[in-house]
Amino acid sequence: MSAIALGSGSHPLETWVALSRPGSRVLIPSESREAMRASRAVVEAVLARGDIVYGVNTGFGKLANRTVSPERLGDLQRNLLLSHATGVGDPLPVEVVRLAFALRIHSLARGCSGVRTELVDTMVSLFNQDLVPVVPSQGSVGASGDLAPLAHLALPLIGFGEVHDGNAVIAGADALDKAGLAPVELAAKEGLALINGTQIMTALGILAVARAGVLSRTADVLCAATIEALRGSEKPFTAAVHDVRPHSGQLRTAANLRSLLQGSAIVPSHAGCGKVQDAYSMRCAPQVHGAVKEALDFAMGVLAVEADAVTDNPLVFADGLVVSAGNFHGQPVSQALDFAKIAVSTLANISERRIENLVNPDISGLPPFLAADPGVESGLMIPQVVAAALASENKTLAHPASVDTIPTSANREDHVSMGVTAARHATAVVDNATRVLAIEWISACAGLDCGEQLRPGRGVEVAHQVLREVVPPLVHDRFLAPDLRAAEELIRSGVLLARVEARCGRLG
Repeated sequence: MSAIALGSGSHPLETWVALSRPGSRVLIPSESREAMRASRAVVEAVLARGDIVYGVNTGFGKLANRTVSPERLGDLQRNLLLSHATGVGDPLPVEVVRLAFALRIHSLARGCSGVRTELVDTMVSLFNQDLVPVVPSQGSVGASGDLAPLAHLALPLIGFGEVHDGNAVIAGADALDKAGLAPVELAAKEGLALINGTQIMTALGILAVARAGVLSRTADVLCAATIEALRGSEKPFTAAVHDVRPHSGQLRTAANLRSLLQGSAIVPSHAGCGKVQDAYSMRCAPQVHGAVKEALDFAMGVLAVEADAVTDNPLVFADGLVVSAGNFHGQPVSQALDFAKIAVSTLANISERRIENLVNPDISGLPPFLAADPGVESGLMIPQVVAAALASENKTLAHPASVDTIPTSANREDHVSMGVTAARHATAVVDNATRVLAIEWISACAGLDCGEQLRPGRGVEVAHQVLREVVPPLVHDRFLAPDLRAAEELIRSGVLLARVEARCGRLG
C-alpha cells in the first residue's frame, strides 16, 4: 500500500486496520507540518512571556499548582515519561501497538498539541521501519488518557523502553541506533502531549470491532448451515415479514439468509413434514443477528470519530488559545465498546443454542451428538460443552466496564472511563465468539453429512466445501482440538466469509 498521510483529513476504519499491519507506511503532509509549527509557536510565545500554563511549565494532576523553572522544563517532560511507564501484564499484540502508534502520530500532527515537527518525524521514522514499542496491556483507567501504556509507547523516542524488531525485542536505544536516529530531547509540553490520549483503547477497539463485523456476517452463514442440517424453514426470512419491522440489521440479516439458502434442494424436500416452528435460535436469527449488526455499526461510528480526534490536554490552537479541558476522557469509546461486547456475547449465545439443537437427538432427529456409533463414540458432545463454557465466560466479560470508576491522582481524576478494560474485554469476547462459531460450523457440517445427501443452498454449499478442505468428516471419534483450531482460523482470517461472498455477493 502507498504511504498514508496523517495529520489532516479523516480515514475510514479500513485504513486504520491496514496501518496495524507490518509494511504499512505513513507520511506527514505539508499542511500538517504548518499546523504543528503554528501550534508550537504558541507554546514558545507562552514561555517567552513567562505565562504559567498547565502542562507547559507546571507539574501535572494534583501537582498542577507547582511551577517549573525554564531550565528544568526538559527534565519535567522526560521525568513524566519515565515515571508514568509503569504498565504491567502481558504485552499488547504488536498490531494493536502499531495502530496506536499511527493514531498517536495522527493526533499530534493535527496541530493542536504544541509539539515540534522533529518529535513527530522521529515517530514516523520508527513506524516506517517497523520498530514498534513494547507496551504492557494493563495499567490504564482511561481518564487522563491511557497514561501508563502511552508512556511505554513514547519511551523509545528518548532512548528507553523496549521495541519489537521483527520477532526480536530490542532496547529502545538500540532501535534508535538501527533507525539512524538520536534520542529526542523533549521540549516543553511534549512529554505530556505524548501520553494524553485514548489511542490504546481506540486501537484495541478498532481491531476488535472490525473483526466483529466480519464475525456478524459469518454468523449468518453458519446459521444458514444449521438451518439446512436441521431441516429448518426459510419462511421466517420472507421479506414481507421484515418490511413491517424494518430495523436495518434485521432487514440485512434476513436478506443474507435468503441469499445463502438460495438454490437449496434441502428446503423443499421437507415441505410437507408437518413441523410448525423452528427454535428461536433459527427463526429469530434476523432479529438477534440484526441487533448485533446495528450495535457494531454504532461502535464503528464512535471509533471512526475517535480515530480522527485530538485527545491531548491542554489543547494549543494556532490563534493563541490554550485550553485545559477533558478530551482525553475515554467515556465515548468505553461505552461503545461495552455495547459491542454485549452484542457479540449475544452472537455467541445464540450460536451455542443452535449447536445444542444440532447435537441433541430429542430436537434434531440426527444421531446423538452427531456420532457415527453413539455410545461407543461421543461425537461432538464435548465441543458443545466448550461452546457453553465460552458463551458463559463472555457473560462475565460483557459486564460493562464503563459504569465502573475509581478516583485517582489524589482525587483530581475523580471519574474515569475504564476504556482499556472495555477494549480488552471486547477483544476477548470476539475471540470466544469466534471459537463458538467454529464449533457451530463443524457441527452443522456434520449434520449435513448425515442422511440423504441433498444439495444445500449456495452459501451453505460453499461453507461446507471450505471446511471439508481442512477438516474431514467425522466418521469415528478422533482428536478434535486441531479441527476446532483450523475452523477458528478460517473464520478469524476472513477466508470463510470471502469464499462465501465470492459465490453469493457481499452480505449486508
